[in-house]
Amino acid sequence: MSIFLFLTVVIVWGLTWFAIHLQLGSTPDVVSIFWRFASAAILLWVILFATKSYRPGPWRRHIGYAGLGLCLFSVNFLFLYAAGRHISSGLESVVFSLATVLNVFNQFLFRRIRPSLRVLSGAALGTGGVVLLFADQWVGTQVSPVGILLALAGTYSFSLGNLLSTRITADGTSLANAMVRAMSWGAAGLGILVVATGHDFCVSANRFYLGGLAYLSVFGTLIGFFAYLTLVARIGPSRAAYVTVITPVVALTMSTLFESYHWAGLAIPATCLILLGNLVIFLPIRANRSAQRSLAE
Repeated sequence: MSIFLFLTVVIVWGLTWFAIHLQLGSTPDVVSIFWRFASAAILLWVILFATKSYRPGPWRRHIGYAGLGLCLFSVNFLFLYAAGRHISSGLESVVFSLATVLNVFNQFLFRRIRPSLRVLSGAALGTGGVVLLFADQWVGTQVSPVGILLALAGTYSFSLGNLLSTRITADGTSLANAMVRAMSWGAAGLGILVVATGHDFCVSANRFYLGGLAYLSVFGTLIGFFAYLTLVARIGPSRAAYVTVITPVVALTMSTLFESYHWAGLAIPATCLILLGNLVIFLPIRANRSAQRSLAE
């Protein structure tokens, strides 16, 4: 089940880079991000009530929901969109892949959880593969430090959201009920920011923009985040965040098909290195589970 969730997130989030690309320029970033999460939250509210899955909860829990909404469904994307105006999307993907490292750091910082050697080794191999994948972009190119800092800020916000997500269902609240509240808080914060910055809520009528918005709301947000947060709950933030290392491969495939991206000489060995890191992290887990089942029998 974990492998299925992992592959779902990798494919869905790998395609979101192209969907985001379809939205840039025609509408202010904060407005695009607002409608992404507002529409996703509305759709999820409808699904919960239609399936009679809505469950009320104590208001004190909304502090945690608001924190998750700010970290995972608003602030991180504001930083990442801003970073995209200073550095290439490829380099931004490399920085975002450091979520694996930041999750390990934050778990040690806030929970004193020491990472295993396997997790560290797999993350190092995968991150090294992504670095090779985009190495050609750094040769002879002046990288904007502002863009790097903004991308790091967005990635760190995402990492904090990972840790918060493991707590918001601790009282038995279902993930869907927790997500819809967090997304609603994130959208509310973005809506306030839209008004405060003097923008209106109108979006481009371009079919590519609207198509990207629909994909980001339904697949990138509802399906992608639900699968990812389920994965976090099952295997922990450190291993789950490895999806951020391998999704650039999917993003590069889309660039090859639709943006005339040409694979450089390092692309193939880099991809192999990323997949090797994936195996290092996941194969021992499956082996351990098989051993446990054998003992139980």
